[in-house]
Amino acid sequence: MPTGVAIRDAREQLFDAAERVLLRAGPSALTSRAVTAEAGCAKGVLHRHFADFDAFLAELVQDRIARIGGRATALRDAAGTGTVVGSLAQALTEVFGPVAVAIVALVTFRDELRARLRRTGPAGIPLLTEATAMIASYLTAERELGRIAADADVDTLAPTLVGAAHLLFADRKGTPPETDAVRKVVSTVLASAARDPL
Repeated sequence: MPTGVAIRDAREQLFDAAERVLLRAGPSALTSRAVTAEAGCAKGVLHRHFADFDAFLAELVQDRIARIGGRATALRDAAGTGTVVGSLAQALTEVFGPVAVAIVALVTFRDELRARLRRTGPAGIPLLTEATAMIASYLTAERELGRIAADADVDTLAPTLVGAAHLLFADRKGTPPETDAVRKVVSTVLASAARDPL
């Protein structure tokens, strides 16, 4: 591997390489050597940008979690449009793409990574916690608009939806669940709370 060659946007290149390794071979295969080999750079590049490999993984997870923030704003802004079930099914499908499911597995697989993330983030499993907050925010907005029952327990519905959706998408090596399967889970969880057509 040549040295002294400039790498543009090394952090993002390393993050993308880590995702590819994670998707192809799972959390146990994710090592600094595997990441740098996948990225086509020297191992020292990773250590120039990150204190250690767990610091790299923590920043990878935080970067991917930050993407939920944009989705959360878009979902909350969509309150009052379409159907509640349709909006939630789409949001959950976007959240639980292959990378997110693999990152949840990574966080549960690596104790040091999980501990590091908990020092700076909310309790719970990173990504799932943020997804739950996104869903709760949306359900609250829909409740304010009268499309969710006024007495609906948003703080119970949100983690129930996230947990059920995660189970649909987890451990999938091939095709993700069909849209109808995701809609069925959402409509079942919201059966007593939704006030708009399912």
